[in-house]
Amino acid sequence: MKLPGFLLSLNREISQQELRRFIRSVAVIEGLLILVVAAYCLLAPAGVSNAPAVFIALGIYSLACGVFRMRVVFARQTRLKLATECWAMVLFTTFVLWFTGGIASPLLGLYLLPITVSALALGRIMTAILVLALCALYVLVSFATAEPAIGSPAYLGAAAGRLVPLLLVAYLTSTLAADVFAARRRIESLAQTDSLTGLYNLRTFNDRYRQLHADALAAEEPYTLLMVDMDNLKAVNDEFGHEAGNSAIVLVANCIRRTVRTSDVAARFGGDEFVVLLPGVDPQTANAISQRLRNLVYNTTLDVGSSIIRSSVSIGMALFPKDGREARELLTLADRRMYRDKELRRRPVARAETQAQT
Repeated sequence: MKLPGFLLSLNREISQQELRRFIRSVAVIEGLLILVVAAYCLLAPAGVSNAPAVFIALGIYSLACGVFRMRVVFARQTRLKLATECWAMVLFTTFVLWFTGGIASPLLGLYLLPITVSALALGRIMTAILVLALCALYVLVSFATAEPAIGSPAYLGAAAGRLVPLLLVAYLTSTLAADVFAARRRIESLAQTDSLTGLYNLRTFNDRYRQLHADALAAEEPYTLLMVDMDNLKAVNDEFGHEAGNSAIVLVANCIRRTVRTSDVAARFGGDEFVVLLPGVDPQTANAISQRLRNLVYNTTLDVGSSIIRSSVSIGMALFPKDGREARELLTLADRRMYRDKELRRRPVARAETQAQT
């Protein structure tokens, strides 16, 4: 199902798993909304102009909430489901306000519930749209009361007093939520990536590899595994120091990042060794990618004082399912072929070329 354009602008910071947990909390909010409206109608019947209509609305909204809890409803579109529930809350609250005093109803504060849900889960754009709709609905509900006249100073003052708190809650909640999500993304990024190169770390690679291998087994889709090792890093460290060695490692990592696709998985395997997963890549394409990476690393130099460091890499390749169907077996094979490649080439591939600066 393709989402409408305005739904594509929904806040994307929250993962689908987190949204599903949030939906369970929304169910509690919906239950509280139903309970508050029912309690008000039973305890203050004089404030309800048409109790049967309100109770019918309660029944319909309760039924709708039950439908929302069914897993088959918007099973894959979690944000769309949350947006629908927010608008259902708004419409139900508006209907209840019409029969409980309009803009003077003590239940006007129930509008805070959908505002809060939207600000926390759907982002600023959807919350802004929701708030604008609430302002329009406030004018509509004003027709349920005769006093004060719509557009009069008294009406505008009362409207400001009632709507400004809703606007402030929407702004503050969405701002705080954005800050929390940004901090969470930063923490997750630090936990998933290597601090030196910015590539995935070994733990994240293992998780991605298990998932990709399982998907490839189920769909019988090929993939290629590359083990990449920087040549003679020790010589660079001995001659120029560890800071230069780290810069050389970063250089290789950047070359890998420039070579692979966004759908590929590149990680620092440890030290000066890297691993790359190429989903759906055949042997010919994998060979072309490997050669492109070799050329890019060799042609990208690193200036260290008056010297230029020119690096190269050794690469081992393993193909699924041609070379095996076990994930660990393929990893071992790629590593072994990488060392074989290093032995066969046997040349000074990470040398320092000293040039006098003029």
